[in-house]
Amino acid sequence: MLRFLTAGESHGKGLVTIIDNFPAGVKIDEDFINEKLRLRQSGYGRGARQKIETDKIEFLSGVRGGLTTGSPISFFIKNKDYENWRDRMDAFKAVPEESKIHTPRPGHADFAGSIKFGLDDIRNVLERSSARETASRVAVGAICQILLKNFGIEFASAVLSIGGVGIDSAEIPGEKKVSELNSDTFFSIDLFDETNRQNIENSELRMPHPEYEEKAKAFIDKMKAEGDTAGGLITAQTKGVPVGLGSFTQWDEKLDAHIAMSVMSVQAIKSVEIGAGVKSAYLKGSECHDSIYYEGGFYRKTDNAGGIEGGMSNGEIISVTCAMKPIPTLMKPHLDTVDLNTGEAKKAFLERSDVCAVPAASIVVESALAFSICYFFLKKFGGDGLAEIKRNYEGYVKK
Repeated sequence: MLRFLTAGESHGKGLVTIIDNFPAGVKIDEDFINEKLRLRQSGYGRGARQKIETDKIEFLSGVRGGLTTGSPISFFIKNKDYENWRDRMDAFKAVPEESKIHTPRPGHADFAGSIKFGLDDIRNVLERSSARETASRVAVGAICQILLKNFGIEFASAVLSIGGVGIDSAEIPGEKKVSELNSDTFFSIDLFDETNRQNIENSELRMPHPEYEEKAKAFIDKMKAEGDTAGGLITAQTKGVPVGLGSFTQWDEKLDAHIAMSVMSVQAIKSVEIGAGVKSAYLKGSECHDSIYYEGGFYRKTDNAGGIEGGMSNGEIISVTCAMKPIPTLMKPHLDTVDLNTGEAKKAFLERSDVCAVPAASIVVESALAFSICYFFLKKFGGDGLAEIKRNYEGYVKK
């Protein structure tokens, strides 16, 4: 089955990725991949490192003459910042005691990772747990999207709110009457609508509603002045997915379960919802479930299920909403922590970071969704090459 592995550290030489079981004969659009990598580095509120790095994919194997060969695809994304960290990140030079870190940042992998692996330097944890790793995942997701474009499957993502500015989840449970929830645009936004597409493309925050843009930027500026950070809400969608990806037969064959795992694995994501998500608990069955109609084909007038029923795609837009927490590295070290060696009370250490990376994370979430869809697409229609997959797909959709 389709799978991938990543390796590399935030300030190491770069990131290496291997994609296994990807079919042959897929024409690779390098510009499309690099554009996704650029979007991952963009957005209002990003830190100084984005001025150093300009991510580009370098294929090492599995692509020849612009087409995938069926062999494992491997690629490299260089860390330009490595030159500034060479002495500290060298594979064999001894690490000076004075450069070791012993004070974990609350909210980061520092504490649990150091104890889990018995490490005396938190940098060995933070380098790998850093969101820098998501550059690899964005490239994987872009490659999956390139394959799925051959079958009319599209992807989109957007930022719904920053720190409560925008369409916010605080508006949902308990705060509104059910009748008001029914018309809440939080759950009915169509990212494939041309106006929304253009708004997202023209927004530094990737927000579909321009009226929130300046307020959200002002909030980010306020957080920066205070040395604090901001999280937000992200949505990702896919359109054109055929009915029947995933399965009801086993727990680990369910499409929504795999999507939830993929999205939840993205750094700083703390919740994942499909379709109406939390709202479902506040609706009656007659209000929640999407009635089925037929006119030249099956269709729904609503999509509270988020395109998935019983662990399978139902042909509607698959919609995922997730919450990203504020980045744990603060510019003002006011989070309390302790020295892992002595137990002495300390303030969390500083590491170069972003004030807000929610727009960038939306690209990563979109990529995570693309991988899950591609995984189950190949599981259902799989073959060794694109031509074989097309035959399998066309035989299914025409039956």
